[in-house]
Parts: sequence; structure tokens; C-alpha cells
Amino acid sequence: MNHPSHYTTHPSGVECIEVTEHLNFCLGNAVKYIWRAGLKDSSKTVQDLEKAKFYISREIERIIK
Repeated sequence: MNHPSHYTTHPSGVECIEVTEHLNFCLGNAVKYIWRAGLKDSSKTVQDLEKAKFYISREIERIIK
């Protein structure tokens, strides 16, 4: 199994997938992008956070419809 460092270096020792597999698609993706923000590519931190914001907004829209 592939274990990219940007998903396994959290100080808790928990791997990102261990958390996100218990969430729906949008929330899992939001957590994934927050989790790795700045770790995979530090020049894309804001982009990762914008992606997380996108998935959170989609989830909010799903809930309120």
C-alpha cells in the first residue's frame, strides 16, 4: 500500500485515511486537503485550503437543500 508522507506525518501518528474513511465524500476530501496543506507542496498551501473550502461549501449546500 502507498503511504505518502503528506498523509502520514501528522503529529498524532494517525494516517489521514484512518479518519476520512469514516466521513462522506465531501467531508473526507475537505479533511484530506486540510491535513496535507503545506506538506505535499508548500507552494500550494493556499490551493489545498481553497479545495477544502470548496468541499465544505458543497457539503453545506447538500445539507440545506
